Order: sequence, then C-alpha cells, then structure tokens
Amino acid sequence: MQHRTVHDVMTQGVVTARPDTPFKEIAALFHRNDITAVPVVDDQDRPLGMVSEADLLRKEAGLPDPEGHSSEAWMRPRDRARAEAETAGGLMTSPAITARPEWSIVEAARVMDRKKVKRLPVVDEAGRLRGIVSRSDLLQLFLRHDAAIREEISHDVLGQTLWLAPDAVRVTVQDGVVTLTGKVEQKSLIPIVERLCRSVDGVVSVHHTLTYTLDDTKLDVGQPRDHGILGSRAGH
Repeated sequence: MQHRTVHDVMTQGVVTARPDTPFKEIAALFHRNDITAVPVVDDQDRPLGMVSEADLLRKEAGLPDPEGHSSEAWMRPRDRARAEAETAGGLMTSPAITARPEWSIVEAARVMDRKKVKRLPVVDEAGRLRGIVSRSDLLQLFLRHDAAIREEISHDVLGQTLWLAPDAVRVTVQDGVVTLTGKVEQKSLIPIVERLCRSVDGVVSVHHTLTYTLDDTKLDVGQPRDHGILGSRAGH
C-alpha cells in the first residue's frame, strides 16, 4: 500500500513576505495572488510566522467605530499591539507551525486540528520553506474514485498484505464508504482487515458483516495464535 504524502499535495510556488513587508503590500499580495495568508520568512527562507486575512482585519477591528467607541475595552493588549503593527513582523502569528514533505496526510491533518490552523508551511531538514499545505489540499484524498479505492483494498490489502483467497472477502465502495462481506479463517483477523482498509487513502468509513471459521480469541492463555496466511507469510 502506498499513501500520498504532504509533498504530493502541497503548493510549491509559495508567495512569501519578509518581516519588514508593509501592511498594504501584504494586502496587495493577497489580492494579486488570490490567497488568504502568506508565510513570513527570514533571509534563509525559514518561516518565522504567518500573516492571514484575520491578522489584517484585526487592524480594521482595532479602529474606533463610527460612534467613537474604542477597541480597548474588548481587545487583549497583545492583539491590540498587533492591530497597530505596520509590517508583517508585527502582524504575524508566530512561531510558525510547520510540516515536513514526508509526513503522511494524516499527520498533517492532526497537527492542523490540534493547533487550530488552516495551513502549514512545509520545510526541509534545514528548516527552509519548500511549500505550503492547506486544509483543501488534504481533502484531495477524498476525491479519489471508488474504483481505485476498491482495487487497492482488493489487491494490495486483502491479496498482497493479508494473503486472503480472492473469493474470501467481497469489497464494495460507494462514495468512499467501504463495505466488506465474506468469511475469514480467524475472528482475530477481522479487526486487522478493518484497520488496514480504513488506512487506504480516500476511505471515508468501513462497514463489514464478516464472519469467521474459528474464534481464536478464546484460545487458552499462552497458546499461540496461527493467522494461517499471515503466519506463513512471516516465515518468508
């Protein structure tokens, strides 16, 4: 099984800013390139932070409203300082949260979710910017055709990895939802089949009505479990 990495889906021609890039130039970069954020990099192209539309809007939110009410009552001191900034260095959210090109899509998605960010600059071993990956880039996996998903599960997972007989498990895929029917030798093999199918790129969920010949989960403690094909393959 092969999984797409961050390198496969990232944007490589990244628009960047420097710490001294003026506010209005950043706004122009957004408009000219139809983007909503830019990494701020140093002289060695190492990301220092990110400036997004939200950071620019903070400038407008920090202005007095038409009735003359100040933002001081509700804006935190740190946010107020960023709202008053004139260059990318003061506007940016830092430090930059980055990804590596070899990361799996799952790794990148977990970092985005945990850090509550919409995009990650992608850096090499030296920390230099090599691309950027966004939420929409990661979602490309779910555009994968059902037929391709079914072929990978049938051939790579069930055949090449688990060495199951071709007619042991039937696979259907509809809108990324995988359904497995059939029979396997041991009961303990069922969660393994399910887990491997879930790991295939583009799979939304897995349902099964798999049955088994032997309930090896009730074997005596210390008695070795023989997964049949899995065990025979391990000896190769």
